[in-house]
Amino acid sequence: MASESAALVQKLWNYCNVLRDDGVSYGDYVEQLTYLLFLKMADE
Repeated sequence: MASESAALVQKLWNYCNVLRDDGVSYGDYVEQLTYLLFLKMADE
């Protein structure tokens, strides 16, 4: 379970880095990633 959580956290940070590098503001990418996490949780 811990390795799954670590993998998810790493994937999330990778998405943050991509969005930040594309010039998306902090608030915007937090909103987008929160939505993606919501969809993932709803799928499980």
